[in-house]
Amino acid sequence: MSTGDHEPRRHDRRASDREHNRRRDDTPRYLDPGDTPWSLWWRVIKARYQRIAARATRHVMQRPLRIGISARIYHPEPGATGLRSKNLQYLEESIAQWVMSRDVLVFMVPTVNTEGLLHPSNIRLRDYAKHLDGLVLQGGADVSPTSYAEAPTRPEWSGDRARDMYELELLHEFVEAGKPVLGICRGCQLINVAFGGTLYQDIATDVPEAHEHVSDLYDRHRHEVTFPEDSSLARMFRGQERGLVNSIHHQAVKTLGKDMQVEALSWPDKMIEAIRYRKAPFVMGLQWHPEFHRAGGVELLDCTAILDNFLRVARETRF
Repeated sequence: MSTGDHEPRRHDRRASDREHNRRRDDTPRYLDPGDTPWSLWWRVIKARYQRIAARATRHVMQRPLRIGISARIYHPEPGATGLRSKNLQYLEESIAQWVMSRDVLVFMVPTVNTEGLLHPSNIRLRDYAKHLDGLVLQGGADVSPTSYAEAPTRPEWSGDRARDMYELELLHEFVEAGKPVLGICRGCQLINVAFGGTLYQDIATDVPEAHEHVSDLYDRHRHEVTFPEDSSLARMFRGQERGLVNSIHHQAVKTLGKDMQVEALSWPDKMIEAIRYRKAPFVMGLQWHPEFHRAGGVELLDCTAILDNFLRVARETRF
């Protein structure tokens, strides 16, 4: 074969080598020379997932909490000229403002009536527990003694059995959903009853040696409370042996419900003033009205720490 026959082949090889070098030079220099297509794709997918996770985390942190507040119920009295036979459901302004002070959205949870003749609905109280992040049980009428298997010792202490049934179901739905619950005054008593506890129907009658816990002074009537050493409130108010709170209740916790723990006692008569359910992340009842205490105040116990703890748990258990 003549020398000339080899020239085209050498020319083709040189052209191929130049093309190979050109392609190699096109590869970004920041890439690891040992990378494979699979390792590169894995890192691309991982980076995309991290971006999505970061965006979702920002959404979780930035979306305001949605806290439900149970409704007070006004039952029409004979001779009423307003809405006559219609019940009213409402919330007291201070409790809503207290919760909203931490940049939280508040929703009053109405009673539900799946058998209504005019406007039947498939909505259940469990739907509120599913879509809201926590529950506050506000104060109001007495808990009915029939709700803890007793008879009223006086007619005026019969309480509101209809509201009891509504709030007991609402409470259990939030507990089963793993969402936090904070009970205020009546709400504290209801939490105790919900787990098998009982109440003093009237402190002055049932515990005559106790101090006065309600008077015409309303929220200006006050007494001190202490926190048992093993309580979460003792840890929360570390170094604070006692706190001054308002006192607007004639009923109180008598026997503790199952798995309940005492969180505060009145001083010096040692009536139960706060309780906590040990089997849940946060289910607590306060016998006083923290929404009537000034945030940052020095005279009455500043209960902002309790609200913040409740809301932190609400954020942690919101899904």
